[in-house]
Amino acid sequence: MPEKKTSSKKKTTKKAVALRYDRGNNSAPKVVGKGQGLLAQRILDLAAEHGIPVHPDADLVEILSLLNLNEEIPPETYVLVAEILAFVYRTNQSYSPAKT
Repeated sequence: MPEKKTSSKKKTTKKAVALRYDRGNNSAPKVVGKGQGLLAQRILDLAAEHGIPVHPDADLVEILSLLNLNEEIPPETYVLVAEILAFVYRTNQSYSPAKT
């Protein structure tokens, strides 16, 4: 029987957190979706399908994944999230959400 090679590398599980910010109704962005593994991939796929920009930041995802759904992001993350939102707005000025 052949010997199985074991890897010293840790297998990481993909994680994703979706935020929504409605300037008129919220004081800060809220977590509107989160998941890991297949659910994280589905969140990323939906973002791609709808032209929603994705910003990969494993450290931020770790922090935001601890929040509950519909919970506003903590003040400690405001600056980082604001920088991401500014980048998104600058690079995608033509994006307008689909009306439902």
